[in-house]
Amino acid sequence: MRNFILGAAIMALFAFTVYYFVNRSNNEKTEIVSSGLILEQIKNVGKLVVTEGHFSDIITYKNNKKYFKVLSSKKKIIVLVNAKVQVSYDLRKIKHEIDTENKTITITSIPKPETTITPEITYHDIKEGLINKFSPNDHNTIRKTVLKEINKKVKKSVLISNAQNRLISELQNLYILTNSLGWTLKHKESPIKNTLDLNKLIQN
Repeated sequence: MRNFILGAAIMALFAFTVYYFVNRSNNEKTEIVSSGLILEQIKNVGKLVVTEGHFSDIITYKNNKKYFKVLSSKKKIIVLVNAKVQVSYDLRKIKHEIDTENKTITITSIPKPETTITPEITYHDIKEGLINKFSPNDHNTIRKTVLKEINKKVKKSVLISNAQNRLISELQNLYILTNSLGWTLKHKESPIKNTLDLNKLIQN
């Protein structure tokens, strides 16, 4: 009888040991699969998000030079600008940390938006003075003025917010995946609990 009880105890211990290691192995495989899916999603998010717009403006450029404090010579030109503008987020520059033990992924840094302005400039109503002619330096000054004015318009437009919305949409896919796998998505030390937190993340 004792031998039977001892044998049963040994079999039970053996079964428990097998169950423990099999269960542990399955948990480890699940964690590996989960982290693999998250890394794949980060890879998918890591792309260039671009929002485009077009802006027009008319700028009058004037220049008046005095010579020997007596003579003055004026020049003026009307500049018509049509500009293609791109606001982009290079999500390949997102920095993150993965903690598989605590099932957390922490976004430590999000890149700032980059604005690219490609202006098409045409000149109208060109008036030059006898000795104050247009030079390459004037064209450089005009171009700088054009970029400055278009950039002001971009900041007042919805182009920036549209680009931010696209960025949030990409990050939302990552949030949904981590949440469904039982992981926690964080920005620095703050857990992201909903899409409102994603909006705050962009504004910071």
